[in-house]
Amino acid sequence: MLARLRLRGNELVLDAGCGTGRLTAELLRKLPNGRVVGVDLSENMLRTARKELPSTDRVHFVVCDLLALPFDCRFDGIFSTAAFHWVPDHDLLFQNLYTVLKPGGFLVTQCGGGPNLRRLHERVNFLSAMPKYAVFLSRYRDPWVFSRADTAAARLRGAGFVDIKTWIEAAPTRFEHQERYLEFIGNVVLHRRLERLPSAADRQSFLQELGALAAQDKPPFELDYWRLNLDARKPTT
Repeated sequence: MLARLRLRGNELVLDAGCGTGRLTAELLRKLPNGRVVGVDLSENMLRTARKELPSTDRVHFVVCDLLALPFDCRFDGIFSTAAFHWVPDHDLLFQNLYTVLKPGGFLVTQCGGGPNLRRLHERVNFLSAMPKYAVFLSRYRDPWVFSRADTAAARLRGAGFVDIKTWIEAAPTRFEHQERYLEFIGNVVLHRRLERLPSAADRQSFLQELGALAAQDKPPFELDYWRLNLDARKPTT
């Protein structure tokens, strides 16, 4: 992701959905004379980011929604990783991103897309429909939007972007053993769904059933991640 950036080193860049700031720090190193504003909807994430990167005249963190960015024509570029698939309205998202960029500003991002985690989702949906879980999970809907490359390109064009390039790439992630696999999907992928189950025993049972299925895969305990990459630019005039 960082290698895709073409920077002079003095730009003002928006890190959209910066999370704990791990990549914000890397981005700042590529801007020796520039500045970064990291935004995220999670105050908990930004609390960690501020500990790692205390605010200076070169980096600031702001709690806000990517669908309601409080900036206008301010940034030379936008950088984002693993955030856009959490945003429910991509048309409005891209319109907001277009608005905050200066003329000629760049957009370089990556998020989940295409068939991202399809195998896991199919298994989760199957288990969620079983009677012992359905009473709690039948109305639950995952919060993600995994867009196709051509759909994302059309939305970027609709928002006014030019020089658009979008592509999907496989990024399978394998875990050493079942414990690590279940820890990750329980805390990172499925935590919102699992919160709907009434007890720790129910949540553990749900995860163990997923683990038993993943153990039969070849290779076992692998998540079928797919990344959607987006490069675009706001016209200069």
